[in-house]
Amino acid sequence: MAIDKRKTPDINAGSQADIAFLLLIFFLVATTMNTDTGLARMLPPLPPEDQKQEDIKVKERNLFLVLVSGSGNIMAGTSNQQEVIGLRQLKDKAKEFILNPMDDENLPEKVNKEIQLADGGTWVYPESQGVISLQTTRDTNYQSYIMVQNELTRAFNEVRDEVAIRKFGAKFMELSADERDAVSKAVPMKISEAEPRNIKK
Repeated sequence: MAIDKRKTPDINAGSQADIAFLLLIFFLVATTMNTDTGLARMLPPLPPEDQKQEDIKVKERNLFLVLVSGSGNIMAGTSNQQEVIGLRQLKDKAKEFILNPMDDENLPEKVNKEIQLADGGTWVYPESQGVISLQTTRDTNYQSYIMVQNELTRAFNEVRDEVAIRKFGAKFMELSADERDAVSKAVPMKISEAEPRNIKK
């Protein structure tokens, strides 16, 4: 019987490294990375070192408390009138608080504010003295916190749109930089994450 002495040819492994490298490049290019979610906030400048820290005094009617619990439940309302509400209701409640359209004595008071316009004129607007205080517990989910912050920001943005349309005939983002600055002064975004130290009647 004849014995087959032919050898099995070796596989050339030189091209496998090239294929592996190309696959690695493909997956690096095709894979999407999760981006961190965050909030764009302009922090106020640090006060001078010699300035004394005074207690923050806010009238009860000017304070809208929003508490987000660890389970994601939201309690919102003015002092002693808080209730559990859904996320979708939060924006409308916050808008009503900011605007106080019926001049309710249980909602924020308004103070006429003179705002200088770019054309040299003066605009007097009844600025709300209301402050929205956002508070969380230690076990509050970050996603719940972001969603609540987003709804509160939407409330202020919608109020700014309404004021901008009444004053300048266009939405806030469609205005010039000077006009946006004027509307921002009329409707400042007052969202506090520090609990007031002293609440006066």
